[in-house]
Amino acid sequence: KQWYQRRVAITAGKVKGKCTTDHISAAGPWLKFRGHLNNISNNFLITATNSENGEMNSIKNVLTGEFGPVPGTAREYKASGIGWLAVGDENYGEGSSREHAALEPRHLGGKAIIVRSFARIHETNLKKQGMLPLTFADHADYDKVQPGDKVSILGLTSFAPGVPLTCKLTHPDGSTDEFSLNHTFNDNQIGWFKAGSALNAMAQ
Repeated sequence: KQWYQRRVAITAGKVKGKCTTDHISAAGPWLKFRGHLNNISNNFLITATNSENGEMNSIKNVLTGEFGPVPGTAREYKASGIGWLAVGDENYGEGSSREHAALEPRHLGGKAIIVRSFARIHETNLKKQGMLPLTFADHADYDKVQPGDKVSILGLTSFAPGVPLTCKLTHPDGSTDEFSLNHTFNDNQIGWFKAGSALNAMAQ
């Protein structure tokens, strides 16, 4: 089955506050790795603030229970066959249209980014990479997401333009929450998602 037909995603990080493309894919010395996606992916979200502990580049690994760097934790999930998603705040991905900010989460095994709102160009770049950029229909639902939640995104098998999806969270204590997620996918972009990326869709 495709990942979206079964529950595989966990929250790998919940960003608090501003998160530009510089927070998602740091610049400076990292730019020398622009031609090597695996290396530059080690800068993924390393300067974003984790809502759980107020620290940068420190998230809890649900496999070990220990805190560690974002890229390393994402790599461990990917190696274990666990899909993950990240949660963000307002205007996620603002700033430069840095393509690596969308390439990196896909490379590290990410499946979706759920935020209060997106910067438009970054949202489109995520779609091109086969990622699932979604927004909270009710911004207050951001507060329902807890570290280590297991996530089901319901409605993807009948994914259609203009039709909201449903997020079901199973919290570490076994309790659950459900809420609505909006998206801006058109039919063509849904084809990208189902193919795994825009390039994959073109090759079909």
